[in-house]
Formats: sequence, C-alpha cells, structure tokens
Amino acid sequence: MRLNEIQTPNSLKEMSYDELSLLGNEMRQEIIKTVANQGGHLASNLGVVELTMALHRVFDTPCDKLVFDVGHQAYAHKLLTGRYNEFKALRTYGGISGFPKRSESVYDCFETGHASTAVSAALGIARARDLNKENYHVIALVGDGALTGGMCYEALNDAGNDKTRLIVILNDNEMSISKNVGGLARHLNAIRGSVSYRKTKSAVKKGLAKIPYIGNGIRVFMSVIKDTIKRTYTEKDGFFDALGFRYLGPVDGHNQKSLEQVLTQAKRFDEPVLVHCITQKGHGYRQAEDQPDVFHGIAPFYVESGDLKKQPKRQSYGEIAAETLLKMAHEDKRIVAITAAMQAGTGLQAFGLEHPDRLYDVGIAEQHGVTLAAGLASQGIRPYFAVYSSFLQRGYDQIFHDVCLQNLPVCFLLDRAGIGGEDGATHHGIFDIAYLRHIPGITIMAPRDKYELAAMVRWTLTQEGPCAIRYPRKSIDMADKYPYAGFEKAKWETLKDGNDAALLTFGLMIETALAVAELCHSVGISMKVVNCATIKPLDCAMLKEIAREMPFFTLEEHQVACGFGSEVTEYCVLNGLTTPLGIFGIPDTFVPHGSHDILIESLGLSAPQLFERMSEKLAEIRGQHG
Repeated sequence: MRLNEIQTPNSLKEMSYDELSLLGNEMRQEIIKTVANQGGHLASNLGVVELTMALHRVFDTPCDKLVFDVGHQAYAHKLLTGRYNEFKALRTYGGISGFPKRSESVYDCFETGHASTAVSAALGIARARDLNKENYHVIALVGDGALTGGMCYEALNDAGNDKTRLIVILNDNEMSISKNVGGLARHLNAIRGSVSYRKTKSAVKKGLAKIPYIGNGIRVFMSVIKDTIKRTYTEKDGFFDALGFRYLGPVDGHNQKSLEQVLTQAKRFDEPVLVHCITQKGHGYRQAEDQPDVFHGIAPFYVESGDLKKQPKRQSYGEIAAETLLKMAHEDKRIVAITAAMQAGTGLQAFGLEHPDRLYDVGIAEQHGVTLAAGLASQGIRPYFAVYSSFLQRGYDQIFHDVCLQNLPVCFLLDRAGIGGEDGATHHGIFDIAYLRHIPGITIMAPRDKYELAAMVRWTLTQEGPCAIRYPRKSIDMADKYPYAGFEKAKWETLKDGNDAALLTFGLMIETALAVAELCHSVGISMKVVNCATIKPLDCAMLKEIAREMPFFTLEEHQVACGFGSEVTEYCVLNGLTTPLGIFGIPDTFVPHGSHDILIESLGLSAPQLFERMSEKLAEIRGQHG
C-alpha cells in the first residue's frame, strides 16, 4: 500500500514488515521533500518513522491517546492519520501545523510546542480515563532532550508514586536541539551500552537449557535474580525503577519488529511503564545524520546537497548579540553566558569554543537557567541568559522572585521576539513585554538596528539591576539613512520629524513606521517617527512633549494587552496627558503559523493598512475641530 492510500492508521495493521519498510522509506522521502520546500523540523522527524508506525500498529488510535512531547516529531504521525494531501502545505498560512493540533485531527489529542510537558499531559489524560471508568492506553512520546527539563521529573515522580497506568516512550537520540548535557545524558549513555546485559542474559538462558535434569530449576532460580542482573548492566542505580516505573529496553528504534514486541509487552502492565528506544536523529538522510543540529529546524534547502536555497545575507541579531558578548568577555572575566539547549540557535557557539568554562548549557530548563543566573549575579558574576522570548515564559516566577526582587544584574537576551513565523502560536515572542514590564526595577530595551543592539549589550554591563533586550531574528542596518548616535537609557530618538502627528514604536516595526510616514507625506500629513528603544522606563520628558503638542499613535509587534501602548496610555492617564489616538499591535488572539509578512497583513499591521487606519483617525480629529 502506498502512502497516499492510507487514510487511517488501521491500514498499517495488515501490512507485512517488508511492506512497512517500503512505506517507511516513502514517508522519509515525503518528509525530506516537503521540508526542503517549506522548511521545518527534519532530523527529529526522520528519526521516529519506524517508531511512529509501531505505535499505530500496536495501539488502537485515536481511542488510545498518543501525546507528543514538543510536537516537532509528529510529521510521520500526520502522514499516517489522513493528512497526506495537506502535508505539502505544512507550516504555511492556512495549511496544517508543524505541531499536533486538536482542530486538525481526532488523532491529535493534545497540543505541544514546548518541551517537557507530555508526561504531565498524558498523566492527566490517564487519570481522566480512570475517573470516567474508561479503558484505553495513554502513551507519551518523549525525547531524551525533554528529560533535561524539571517538569518531566515532577510528572514521572507523580505517576510512579500513584502507580497510574501510563506508558512513556523515551525516544533517545542523544539530542534535543544541541547535543544533550547533564547527568541524565550520561546515565542514558550507560544504558545504551547495555548490549552486554542482553548478550549475557541470552547466553545464560541457552546454556541452562542444555543442562539435563537441573537446567530448568536453575533457570527458575535465575529468574528470581533477573532484576539484580538487569540493574547491574542497564539501570545502574535503578533510576526509572526508583521513580516507580517498570523499565523496558533499550530497544533499537529502527527495528520495526523489536519495537512492536516491546510495545506489546508494555501494554500488558497495569502500572507506569517506560520504554527506552534508541533512535538516530536524521535517520535515512545522510546530511541530517551528519549534522542533526543543523537539520533540527531548517529553512528550505536543496535535497541533493543539503545547502540552503537562500543563504543568509547578514548576521542574525542573536549572532550580533553573542559576538558583542564574546568581545566583552575578553575584557571582563566576570561575564558568563547561559543557554537552555539553544547554543546554536542563540549564536553562542563561538563563545562556547573560546570560553567553555564560562558558558553554561542548562538543557531545556529555563526555570533553572534563570535562578542559576541569579545565584551567579549574587556573587559578583555578570550572567547573560540568551533565550528565545517564548521559552523564557517558562521562567516567570524565577524572574520575579529570584532576579528582580533581589535587584540582581542579570541580563536576558530575548531572541526571536515578535512574530515567529511558521512555528506558530507556541513560538511567537509576543508576550514578553507583558510578562516583564510590570515587575519593579527591570529595564526593557529593543534595538532599532544592529548597532543599537551592540550598544545595548555593552551598556548592560553598567546596569546594577535586571534588564532584558528583546530582538527578532532578522537584523537591520539603518546607519546609512539614520546615523547612530549611541544608546542612553530612557532617551528616545526622533528618526523622522513631523508636525501633524507622531508614531511611537521600536524594534522591527520601525521600518514599517517609516513606510507609514512616507505614505502620510504623500497625502500631506507630516508624521513624526520616534524610536522608543527603551520600553521601560519610558522617556517621560519626550512623551510629555509629544502628548502636549500633537496627536500620537503607538505601534508594536506585541500583544496590545499589557504591551508598550498600554504602558504609554497608563502613564498619560496618571499624569493628565492626552492619551494615544490609537494603539496598534496584535489583538487579543493567538496568532497562527505562517510567513511573517502574511501574518503581519492578517493582523492589519502592514504599512498600507496602518496608514489607512491612522489617516482615518486623524481625519476624525480634524472633523471634530472643524
């Protein structure tokens, strides 16, 4: 049976292993072709093809519930659950998501976009099953990288303590995005070497069977001490057993028959079970096998070579921030960098190479990363935590309690701020101002271009309290048209003067604001454009001046609720000033996946759309004053 003929996973159950092998190859080719055209998560999905087929053959989905951790390993699952025809539009606006989506399919029982959540969700589903007196299996497919996050252990401990019937599949490929770090990674390395246990066990069984009369008796005795042998060779300190899970494995995650055998065995237990599968990230595509970190999440590429179709023309903002930090680290030994399994994504590879003892990769553990930074800062070290904006949400309480309450000089470098694009709602960095600005004492900044970003990073070393710099991936160079004069906290910059109205904005939206000003100029409206590089604290002197002289608008690539415009409005109300004529940003909605330009237009934030909305409001004001 061909892949395009499969409408439900039930079709797999009657296929032979030879047919499954051909189907697996076809799925890999479809995934490679689609990601090469659309971009997406490649290496992780290529690694779980056989495992996904085995899960759907052994279990009865969607009655049995399958929860993916992170979700970027669900492409094969989508192909097997009736979404082949839609797969070509993966991650495009209006197309299917790159992550599990409940609105897409009954086979997607829970949505996951960040790591370390699947065991908790699956445990909740399993307990709901028990409360409802129902009978089905609940399976959490967890990458070993997710086990660097503390939430996994909270859930494992809870499930094991209560002995809730649950199956956790540990997809062990030694990688999250960057190579896994920490004690657990070393523990899993030890278990992977347990082939000696399996060989010993097999040899002993065969040898005993050949002994006449007493062989069977000895074999019964040996079964009593089997757990001891297993712990010696595989479990070392009985880690998963100590958590209350029955451990099965390790099993070759690319051997279809072995996978099905161990999963069938897991179904028989009325207690928590952990199945340890060894897979290869990027399996079946040499370029991804050789560079699994590069092909974790990748832009469109040429299949034959693996080269990107569009080579980046300029450094990303993350690379610029990291490069500046590296230069500072040469000059100041107090500087350290922290990453949460995102060394490559945040541009810190060079820092790690030159200062390996001053780069801390904490794994997928943002909460720990924040408090680690606080502890370092409390002893005179200057920590910089480079992290995606949407991922830092996970460390909110630690930011409040451990960093800001103690007024510690921790700097958060918030990469991928703003609309994140094709990864969708879980990855858009459009909430960071809202969850940071209300905390007393924190300084929040956003650069207009690469020169201002470098200046901000350098300035943070003079700051004796917490601060955050938010920036998108795309970098901008405005120096030719707008020479850069330097950064000063709470001092805004007029990029374009005007007399009729003002537009206050920051970051990536500055280009849009300047385009709006040009459109206004074409119809006789003189629009001032202000770069509000310091979001908190505000430039109160300039804001008062503008509010008293002309109508003004705010513009941000962030949620309107609790964002920059809200902050400006609060200040104006409290100080008896005219409030903004319009607050433009992202409305009260979760933004779907799609290209940045398409999403901006869908939200009414393109330059022509903004010009129309602003000119209408200005016309209303003119009409009122008549």
